[in-house]
Amino acid sequence: MTQKKKNNKPSFNLNWLYTAIALFLAGWFFIMSGGMNGSGKEIQERDFFKYVEEGYVQNFVFDKDADRVSVFLTDEALQKDEFKNLKQNPNLTGATPNMTFKVANQTVFFDKYDRLPKEATSEVTMELTENNVFVEILFQILIWVALLGLLWYFIFRRMSGGGAGGGGQIFNIGKSKAKLYDENSQVKVSFKDVAGLEGAKEEVEEIVQFLKSPEKYTRLGGKIPKGALLIGPPGTGKTLLAKAVAGEAQVPFFSLSGSDFVEMFVGVGASRVRDLFKNAKEKSPSIIFIDEIDAIGRARGKNNMTGGNDERENTLNQLLTEMDGFDTDTNVIVMAATNRADILDSALMRAGRFDRRIYVDLPEIHERKEIFKVHTKNLKIKETLDLEFLARQTPGFSGADIANICNEAALIAARKGKDAIDRQDFLDAVDRIIGGLEKKGKLIKPKEKRRIAFHEAGHATSSWLLEHASPLVKVTIVPRGRSLGAAWYLPEERQITTESQMLDEMCALLGGRAAEEVMFGKDYSTGAQNDLERAFKQSRAMVTIYGLSPRVGHISYYDSSGQNDYAFSKPYSEKTAEKIDEEIRRIIDEQYTRSVELLSANKDKLTLLAEKLLEEEVIFREDLEKIFGKREFDDEMNTITKQAELEDQKKVDSAAETEEENIESIPSKEV
Repeated sequence: MTQKKKNNKPSFNLNWLYTAIALFLAGWFFIMSGGMNGSGKEIQERDFFKYVEEGYVQNFVFDKDADRVSVFLTDEALQKDEFKNLKQNPNLTGATPNMTFKVANQTVFFDKYDRLPKEATSEVTMELTENNVFVEILFQILIWVALLGLLWYFIFRRMSGGGAGGGGQIFNIGKSKAKLYDENSQVKVSFKDVAGLEGAKEEVEEIVQFLKSPEKYTRLGGKIPKGALLIGPPGTGKTLLAKAVAGEAQVPFFSLSGSDFVEMFVGVGASRVRDLFKNAKEKSPSIIFIDEIDAIGRARGKNNMTGGNDERENTLNQLLTEMDGFDTDTNVIVMAATNRADILDSALMRAGRFDRRIYVDLPEIHERKEIFKVHTKNLKIKETLDLEFLARQTPGFSGADIANICNEAALIAARKGKDAIDRQDFLDAVDRIIGGLEKKGKLIKPKEKRRIAFHEAGHATSSWLLEHASPLVKVTIVPRGRSLGAAWYLPEERQITTESQMLDEMCALLGGRAAEEVMFGKDYSTGAQNDLERAFKQSRAMVTIYGLSPRVGHISYYDSSGQNDYAFSKPYSEKTAEKIDEEIRRIIDEQYTRSVELLSANKDKLTLLAEKLLEEEVIFREDLEKIFGKREFDDEMNTITKQAELEDQKKVDSAAETEEENIESIPSKEV
């Protein structure tokens, strides 16, 4: 397969031409003002007549307006030591004089010159000049006008956005900044590069098919959807899906960000929306993709500044009109992406504008495995690397996080001088991304190190002994980032969480502070700050969001629409607020007491674990099994998981058998 040679010729840029013109005008003005080579040596009038008599003068120019004489010496005179420093190089205005002097009286000067010997003046030529002052002033004014005009052009060109295209000129400031991808654009991303997001990818593929063959869908009377909104957490692949649409679709694809609509000029946003849809309609069928649409799609009337002309609201109003106005016969589909769908305006979210809402969630374990396959495709990895193991080690990671892990693993392997990336490099990359860079050189006092060891051992012990707490992977007291110690867990991937699971997780969170009390008494340290913060947030969510408090009741004060984001009043009374505070404190106190009792009953094992941690600094799951024995809850969980997998496999097998029976029942036709 032959590859096309790249054209390395530099592209022509008008900025170079403008710069050259500006330098030429500045240089010309500098030369005309006599600033480059000077105007010759200043002499006295009597010296001039002396040099004429000695035959040193070749010619002179008399300026009648300025009463000044410019003297040019002969080549022989310039060879003498007396005049060697008077050699002048010619410039753009011609030769420059070697000497100049001021004439006191023109009549007296010419009388003296006429009285000189004929032999001396016969070889000297004389020129008389008379400058037009008006022309000279006009020429200088034109130079300054040209320089100021060039400066004005550059300033307003930068203010309008710079560069060529829609926003490149001051008169095109209201033009759209969308990038156009068509059949001439080389977009290398396709649906094959999008791993995991099967449901979202299927819906996006259907949007492309709508525009490729609309008759297939409209022959039954249906209408092509107006818009599709991609919703999901950051890094899940929303923009990547849009790039894949641009690479797969054989129709024009306009891409821009929500912030590209609004600038310092009033009315620019609405103008750019009109221009964007005008260009899209001219090239229909086409697709418009607006990334981070929440920049202009925020619900109206929810900002703190009231009154005045809100440029963002004007832009949103124009967008609503263009998406579902009177002109609804165009084959233009609008795609948008956001991770803050709760703050979008309800008029933007209604059917007829964004008919489809495609949720791009964090990938499951099998989807993470596919994402690892995509990002390790161009890496030199060992053949024995188990990608499913890596997928299990990264619960809650997005596609962007996995891409970062793969890149970080390659850098770690290169730093160690390896020829291929192995499993340990990926685990080190996960540790570095989650906890930060190891600080092995950080000096910690033995007393503080012992307290840190018991703190982390408390977390490990409580999570090991609690049924619904996340299983431990490893514990370390090596400082990482801003933390002095850390414990890694492998959380169970759940779709819903029960109250007992939340309480066990909170009890494990408070295990560090509880271990300090068990071993050192009530002389607490500040090391549990992050644990207490997370426990408070979880308990508050149990009371105010999930309705898991018997005193407050089955009530949720959470507003998923975001209408109360800017409200100055709470959705409950002061009496209820006191109940909420009491319930939050009760839940935290109960779980802390439970954690203290659990660790007190296993104080000997807690001490063994802490001592081993002080000795080795890093301990793993196998070390806990030697001290505590195998975790009995894991066997029950493995049994439940295996049963669920067997049931899923039975469903798949029965569906396949049904499909085979249907195929066999179809009568064959003879041709």
